[in-house]
Amino acid sequence: MRKSLGTIVTEIQEQERKFSVTCSGLIEEAFQMTVFLQELLISSKECVLSSGFVNEEKEIEFFKMIKPQILGKLIYYNKLYRIETACPVNNGKMYHNYFSTHLTELKIEFSEHICNSHFYRYYRSGRVDKDNEYFKRGQINYLDGLSSYVFEIDPQFSTYYDYKVARIIANDLLYAYLLTKITPEENPDTFFQNTDDIKELSWTDSKNALIELMYALYASGAISGGKVGIRKLTAISQVLFRISLTDVHHAFHRMKTRAGSRTLFLDQLKQSLEEYMDKDL
Repeated sequence: MRKSLGTIVTEIQEQERKFSVTCSGLIEEAFQMTVFLQELLISSKECVLSSGFVNEEKEIEFFKMIKPQILGKLIYYNKLYRIETACPVNNGKMYHNYFSTHLTELKIEFSEHICNSHFYRYYRSGRVDKDNEYFKRGQINYLDGLSSYVFEIDPQFSTYYDYKVARIIANDLLYAYLLTKITPEENPDTFFQNTDDIKELSWTDSKNALIELMYALYASGAISGGKVGIRKLTAISQVLFRISLTDVHHAFHRMKTRAGSRTLFLDQLKQSLEEYMDKDL
């Protein structure tokens, strides 16, 4: 039986929490996650090839949402492992230059191969009108001048664009990781280097809830007098809570126009705190 998106995400997060506690360091953690995600991808492929999809909606959901979550994290952890194992020193100028170089390369790759594409703008805007073209097998348009990678994929387990979504997810995670490496004041490892409990931190509410909290902290100037922007808060949150945050600005704009309370999570926080206070009375 094929797993749902929620089940897949939860399963990945549980493994991340497990390895963050049991592994000796980031290198071993990245290796173990790479092995786990590779096995998860293989089992998902076997399920798709043997059972197919009950309808087009399920096929689109799998290639747009489910497979990219697995493959995106797999690309991320494999790259993280390669970067960490090749790091020449543990600190100093050479250390900073090493990670700065990787960040520059990531930005160049993003600029040349991702952000300027029509598909990237389609995906980031949350559109669905071309999902039948992008996320159903056998719909690849070779007239678009696609990357040569398309000729290497298994057409029974890829639409080509599921890989592009995975690359976007991996890019976001790698950017956050590299940013914390070259900016010590934003590095959770520096903040909590003597605290074992940091390894168990994870965000268990919705992504929108975390985005709402970040914007509230930013708007109130509660962190560094408001000098830390949303991009840096997003990067810190992604690494600290081991979560991928995409379309942050679009999510915030949707909050501004949603029906009812525009601050659902903050309202819940206030209620939860007051109830907790009442317990001590």
